[in-house]
Amino acid sequence: MGLARTHAVALVGLAGALVEVEADISSQLPGMRLIGLPDAALAEATERVRVAAKNSGCALSGHKLTVNLSPAALRKHGSGFDLAIALACLAADGMIAAESVGAVVHIGELALDGRLRPTPGILPAVIAAARLGHRTVMVPAGNADEAELVPGIRVIGAASLRDALIWHGADLAPVPVETLRAPDEDLPADENLDLRDVIGNDEAILALQVAAAGGHHVFMLGPPGAGKTMLAARLPGLLPDLGPAASLEVSSLRSLSGKPVGRSLITRPPLESPHHTITAAAMVGGGSGQIRPGAAARASHGVLFLDEAPEFAAAVLDVLRQPLESGLISIHRANATAHFPAKFQLVLAANPCPCGQYGATDLECSCPPQARRRYLARISGPLLDRIDIQLSVKRVTAAELRLAAEEARLSSTVARERVLTARAAAAERLAGTPWTLNSEVLGSWLRGPAARLDGHVTAGLDRALERGGITMRGYDRILRVAWSIADLTGVDRPGPDEVGQALYLRRGMTS
Repeated sequence: MGLARTHAVALVGLAGALVEVEADISSQLPGMRLIGLPDAALAEATERVRVAAKNSGCALSGHKLTVNLSPAALRKHGSGFDLAIALACLAADGMIAAESVGAVVHIGELALDGRLRPTPGILPAVIAAARLGHRTVMVPAGNADEAELVPGIRVIGAASLRDALIWHGADLAPVPVETLRAPDEDLPADENLDLRDVIGNDEAILALQVAAAGGHHVFMLGPPGAGKTMLAARLPGLLPDLGPAASLEVSSLRSLSGKPVGRSLITRPPLESPHHTITAAAMVGGGSGQIRPGAAARASHGVLFLDEAPEFAAAVLDVLRQPLESGLISIHRANATAHFPAKFQLVLAANPCPCGQYGATDLECSCPPQARRRYLARISGPLLDRIDIQLSVKRVTAAELRLAAEEARLSSTVARERVLTARAAAAERLAGTPWTLNSEVLGSWLRGPAARLDGHVTAGLDRALERGGITMRGYDRILRVAWSIADLTGVDRPGPDEVGQALYLRRGMTS
């Protein structure tokens, strides 16, 4: 009786662990047993593999089959181990060479007719295999383009189990099959969302550029129809293209979410805009089996936009507080801890009251003062304190609408060039530090010898701190915004005007 082994990948978050799949054939009563902490979906692989092998013309052995997934202490999730299990079993039976399957990492789910289904998380799984020293990976043909995005890896796309066996040297005649592919889904695009479409609200347009230049979070308060959603949707268009590491990370998160990646890595910052009925688990990530990234993780290196923020559950908003500080989401389970990146820009939008008309000049608000206070109090103070830019957005007037047709407005292309120049200035100033964006800089460094501003520059800011108008965290965040404004306007250091403007952008909802 035979023994064979091959390899697969178990994902915990974006991190992958190499799993050795061992198959042994013994002379005991016929059957197939899977051991090594499989979850429910993986435990059902025994039946999928047996039927898929039979329908591929290469039935499994009639003897006792024992399949071990090692390390046994690591819980394995999902159906991506099917291909490795099938090939290990057939190699143990002598249909293919054990040395051949042992040299390849196999990832893929089997259909009952023997075809290989596209499997979520192929990109991070192949990255993990490459990091662990493997150079040849076999994946479903529908995932081959995605797997080939990883440099230095030989990718074998197999449409069926029979094709996989033939590649490993089995004496079988090829049988053409239709390749199973994931449903096509257009990648989000922001090319048609131009800042030129925004009429009026010059302060909000400037705030967006400052936010893009420094990576700051934004809160916009205003009545319905003021343009909050329009402004937020155009923020990704002001951000620079993703670098190689960020592009690989964003593409991996999309792959792990079960969405197609395409033939090239994602190079534009993502925009996530979840509905206000989202749960805390859907926001940060989770799931009953394999841990999937939530909306906050999928927005990493991009924008997370929460429209009608007071309508979100308090628990959903509060789970964002820690990721806003650390840039990391950690999901703890009894047997595993998954980590996801969370370096996103948070944009909150809210109406000033339940009816939305408070402060509007054309309609009268019917909400009592207590209802207005209670409505905005749904967004906790600690969360608001982490938002760098807070401003009010007004409805466009008829006069502004008439003037808009006559004057030239700022386009996203020009604004992005300004942002790129500002970021380059910040990167040059922060060279030799762990930071590249103003929003990442520690307050102790901003107040230290390297970047300390003169007393007359921060006089208004110091008075606001003494009077309790801002917290110490707010003080540091205003300094960060002031440096971003300076970078955007092309001055070497913030002066009183830049600090005053930053203070206004911090307290624009109440000033």
